[in-house]
Amino acid sequence: MIKPHGNKLINLYKSKPSEFDPKTNHVISLTNRSVSDFLLIANGAYSPIDGFMNEKDYLSVLKSMRLSNNIVWSLPIVLPISNDQRKIIKNHDEVFLSNSNGNIIGKIFISDIFKPNKSEEALSIFLTEDLKHPGVNVLKNSGDWYVSGEIEAYQLNEFQNFSDYVYDPKDLRKHFSERGWKTIVGFQTRNPIHRAHEYLLKCALEQVDGLLINPIVGDTKEDDIPAKIRMECYQSLLKNYFPKNHAMLAVYPAFMRYAGPREAVFHALTRQNYGCTHFIVGRDHAGVGNYYGTYDAQKIFDNFDYDDIKINLLFFEHAFYCKRTNSMSTSKTSIAKNEDKIFLSGTKVREMLMNGENLPIEFTRPEINQILLRYYKNESK
Repeated sequence: MIKPHGNKLINLYKSKPSEFDPKTNHVISLTNRSVSDFLLIANGAYSPIDGFMNEKDYLSVLKSMRLSNNIVWSLPIVLPISNDQRKIIKNHDEVFLSNSNGNIIGKIFISDIFKPNKSEEALSIFLTEDLKHPGVNVLKNSGDWYVSGEIEAYQLNEFQNFSDYVYDPKDLRKHFSERGWKTIVGFQTRNPIHRAHEYLLKCALEQVDGLLINPIVGDTKEDDIPAKIRMECYQSLLKNYFPKNHAMLAVYPAFMRYAGPREAVFHALTRQNYGCTHFIVGRDHAGVGNYYGTYDAQKIFDNFDYDDIKINLLFFEHAFYCKRTNSMSTSKTSIAKNEDKIFLSGTKVREMLMNGENLPIEFTRPEINQILLRYYKNESK
């Protein structure tokens, strides 16, 4: 099986939690996004990272997409805190961490507290400071200080709405092995899978033993379809259109940064840690608006070689239904003119569904269409 990124799979769960005394111990309450990062550090999805980044690693990632030890890493994994929180903690403190419900989920051993240059971070990661960009907006409205340090984690009950689909990397690797899969392609998604996606998945699956549909279930932007509805779509698609012995569904408890090319690298590395040997990078991967070029998320991998990123990358062009051949296709396999191609923008899809209109069967499967129609009908109420 493929080795994890950095050759070591991190596991920071502690069987017996440290004693917590509310009278003497400081607590930092984490946002949902920081809880997601905490969970993925702890379970090894962010291997080889074993805590929230210090300033040296943070600056190195912004500048070169590498940690200070030269291992490839494309996004800063940081813990923002407010000015008020900064006043009650200092370097070398051991501080407990809680989720939004006030439950203690772990501890951080603070090695450093530093103030980032958020303008520099926004331009490096998102290529813009435009507050209309959802990632920039979150960055600019998060805490003004970053806390770094190694962590320990107690058994987390986050994302239990999807408990049948939650796997730590070591568990998913074991699951692949039990299925006899030696090659696995991972698919990152934050949207319901339509026919163009399905075409890419089946093209990829022809080359490997198994397919992992691995949707994000952490925070996304407000107009994205909720994870619960998307999961219903994925379950229906797998049940009706994929062989059970070659495809499975597992959630990815991260949040969307909408960082385009850099997030594509990040998604590939974390799927390698989950045990995937291949990863699909399509058109405008992790993009939003017009902030990135159509295929920038594929071109960015030219900056690395096989020693840097060992997962195999599968690049696909924009797929569509071709009325000329009555099949799914891309510009590589079709000579159709635009009027013979069926693909819909996200805006057009939302408009049709909000009006109660069925999406074309060439665009999406009927079962998915019904799930989405029901959701938008309830939303309109």
